[in-house]
Amino acid sequence: MNFEKARFNMVEQQIRPWEVLDPTVLDLLMTVRREEFVPAAYKTLAFADIEVPIGCGQVMLKPVIEGKVLQAVQVKPSDSVLEIGTGSGYFSALLAARAEWVRTIEIEPELVSRAHDNLTRYGVDNVIVEEGDAAQGWAARAPYDVIVVSGGLPMLPRPLLEQLRPGGRLFAFVGEAPVMKGRLVTCVGNGQFQTEDVFETLVPMLKNAPRHDSFAF
Repeated sequence: MNFEKARFNMVEQQIRPWEVLDPTVLDLLMTVRREEFVPAAYKTLAFADIEVPIGCGQVMLKPVIEGKVLQAVQVKPSDSVLEIGTGSGYFSALLAARAEWVRTIEIEPELVSRAHDNLTRYGVDNVIVEEGDAAQGWAARAPYDVIVVSGGLPMLPRPLLEQLRPGGRLFAFVGEAPVMKGRLVTCVGNGQFQTEDVFETLVPMLKNAPRHDSFAF
């Protein structure tokens, strides 16, 4: 399989037509080798417009979704990033290529180990992979400039928002089937937030997502 041609086609035929036009994001998707983070059995599907299974009942999100999220959060070189749901480590690598450092939290021990191995093998040295349940954030290391939640949440937990620095951006998939909102929340001041629903989609729910009565936003 010609991975470089497949990667080019992924960017030009899937991601760019979905209004991901930020040249920095497109360059990043062309640079970080997605196939290095896909289980061996699915390498030929690394660039397909599908959710790729990675074990433990979890998936890699579609490339177009990853591109939209990267474009929305606008990671800067000075940013500290919290990723909730590490998966294979691919999106961690994308974030790390732009950020100062990334702390990524995964609830499945098997995926913690695999993501750590993938990132180490790929030479990413500014990502810290930790095992835990971060459905309401990771307060011990807060505040963050960017928070990305890789799975769906019925609504956003208030504690998660409170872990953003002023000027910080949070991206999450909010709602339940049949439609979720890809939601960008910006902290415009202490306790003040601006919300924008960027696109509609449907992704798997975050494991241990808090119930509705746990939310205040």
